[in-house]
Order: sequence, then C-alpha cells, then structure tokens
Amino acid sequence: MAGNRGVVYEGPGRVVVEDFDYPVFELKEGPGVNPANVGRKVPHGSIVKTVATNICGSDQHMVRGRTTAPHGLVLGHEITGEVVENGPDVEFIKVGDLVSVPFNISCGRCRNCKERKTGICENVNPDQPGSAYGYVDMGGWVGGQARYVLVPYADWNLLKFPDRDRAMEKILDLAMLSDIFPTGYHGCVTAGVTTGSTVYIAGAGPVGLAAAASALLLGAAAVIVGDLNADRLAQARSFGCETVDVSQGDPRDQIERILGNSEVDCGVDAVGFEARGHGTEAATEHPATVLNTLMGVTRAGGALGIPGLYVTGDPGAADEAAREGTLSIRLGLGWAKSLAFFTGQCPVMRYNRQLMMAILHDRVQIAKAVNATPIPLEEAPRGYREFDQGAARKYVLDPNGMLGTS
Repeated sequence: MAGNRGVVYEGPGRVVVEDFDYPVFELKEGPGVNPANVGRKVPHGSIVKTVATNICGSDQHMVRGRTTAPHGLVLGHEITGEVVENGPDVEFIKVGDLVSVPFNISCGRCRNCKERKTGICENVNPDQPGSAYGYVDMGGWVGGQARYVLVPYADWNLLKFPDRDRAMEKILDLAMLSDIFPTGYHGCVTAGVTTGSTVYIAGAGPVGLAAAASALLLGAAAVIVGDLNADRLAQARSFGCETVDVSQGDPRDQIERILGNSEVDCGVDAVGFEARGHGTEAATEHPATVLNTLMGVTRAGGALGIPGLYVTGDPGAADEAAREGTLSIRLGLGWAKSLAFFTGQCPVMRYNRQLMMAILHDRVQIAKAVNATPIPLEEAPRGYREFDQGAARKYVLDPNGMLGTS
C-alpha cells in the first residue's frame, strides 16, 4: 500500500512535511479529530491522489497561532486530484476521474445541504454546523496538503472535470475552484455586484484578488481594491483594477478621486479578523476596521459580502473582547444606511460548476489574477513563510509531481 506525506502544523510559526498513514474509509483518532467522529465509517468516500493543493490565508491564521488548532494537525482544504480508490457505496464517481474537492465537507442529505447551504452541513461536524478538511474545530477530517486524502460523500462532493487533457492544460486555474474563486465570487454575488456596479474590495490577498476577478466577470464597471501591500496592489492593477493604499489614510478620499464619488454600490471584506488599521494605525491590528470602513463607503441600501474569516476564539487578539470574536462594529451606521450583511463560509457547490465552465471556455484567467505559483510539497514551509511575509502569490503545492515542479 502507498504511504502518505503532507504538511503538519507543529505550533505557532512552524509547519513541517512528514510521513503519516495512507487514508482508509474510516475516521481514526488523531490531532483535531472530534471524539464523536472517531470510528466513523466512510463507505461513501473516495481516496484522491492530490494533483494540486493550495496554501490558504485561513491556514495562515492557524499557523500564526491565532486559533486553537492542535499540534500535529494535517493542514490543507484546497484540493484538486485524481480518484484512485472508491468505497463500496460510491456509484457515479469512477477511479481515474480528475476532480475538484470543495473545501466544505457536506453530506447532501441534511436540510441545509438540500437548500444548497453546504457550508453549514449538519451531519459532518458533531460540534457545530459546517466542516472542512484540515481545519480547527471542523470535525477532524484529515487535511489535503498531502499526497492522498479521503473525501466523504464522494458522489455528492466531487466535481468531475469533463475532459482530463483539457483540464490538465488549465489545472492551475481549476485548482482555484476548491475555495478562493468561489469564495471571492460569493463575496461579490452576496454584495450585489452586477453589470455596471462600482465595487470596493478590502484586501488584495488571494481571496481579494479572486473577488476582484469575479467582480469583473460579473460585469462591474469599476473594481477598487484596498490593501497595505504594494506588491499585492500591483497584482490587482495587472488585470484592470483600481487600487487604494490604506496606509495613506481613509479609503473614502482615495475612492472619491477614482470615481468622483466617495461611495460604491457594493463592498466585499476579503480580510477578516486580522485586519489592521488605516493611515497612522496601519502597523497595528484593529479587527473591526474593515467592516466599519465598508459600512462607511458603501451607499445606502447596498450590501456587504463578507467572505473574510471571523472567529469565535482568537488567542492572539489584542484585547479580551476580540479573543471571543466580539468587535467594536458601528452597527448603528449599517442600520441607518439599510445595509445588508452576508457572512459565513462560501457554499462552494453553489458556484463551482459554473466557474469551471468559465475557466474551460476562457472567460476568466483566475490563476493569472492571483499569481498562482506551483512549488514542490517539500517546499511548503518556504511557501508558508513567504506568504506570511506578504508575497503577492498564491502558492500551489505539488505533492505527486504532476505539476512539473519536481
């Protein structure tokens, strides 16, 4: 039997690449595995040989020590691969299929799944609705920054690519379907982006850049991306966005210089709970800054899409309230402007098939937009380190040498 090897969290600031067990069709005891899930049979699952698996900003929150993630947790929830083995209950997915794995783990049977709310499936995490691979408090499903990964409810969860050769030609683009492309798109859809919209996207990391590409795909007239990082802002400009350097002060003034109006139709938060301040406060964390800024710059009657991650527990927060996810949000401002707020995990399956078709038919170049950069699995610690330092790249790991990195 093949062995397995992947990326393991070993404490704040430290990830290692090491060997561990090949997946089987049963959840075993291990770091982060919910005790109620230990021994759970997975006859409906597939074992996927990983072609591409991405480093995500959500992974970085754990690696920075900003969650309660246990040491020894196998990381990774952005997975694209080839099916190599099926459980006895898998009927439609076949060995050899090239597939995208939504980062949400969902059963397809509960009320929320039937309502296409796959980010809050009721049956895969004993503690709370919603689950993901290799993530803290998400049920303990083993992560996919590895050579092989178990995918439960495979017939439901896996998105099969229609043509293997064509898919491999666009594999870096298709690798974004597991999370950041649908997540950025969801942020825009829930914010109401449509033909002719003006949009302000806070954050020029991979999710923010994916949101910017999504806004253009949806027909926005002007897409403005705000960040502190000059390289990431340059990446946003490379595919037609306007940019705001929030280290220079309140985005409102810069938006007015771009649009002739200080308010936009739609706002997207692609930053989340590790937000920094603006202007002179840019060097320190102010976790409510992005939400408050978005309320200020979005027109009355508009909406905020909030795909950026917010948590109920942050051991590294600057104050006691933020450690519990309590932020000083100007809700009165949002109420006075009749703003709508849309939060939570993106339900990837709501969008991934349509976005796959957009990629395959050359309607979008998402890998170019986020500067997808493949590296060997063994270089994952370097990828994490450089991404944490602000590299304007989306690192894609190549566990089985199928992307040509080794």
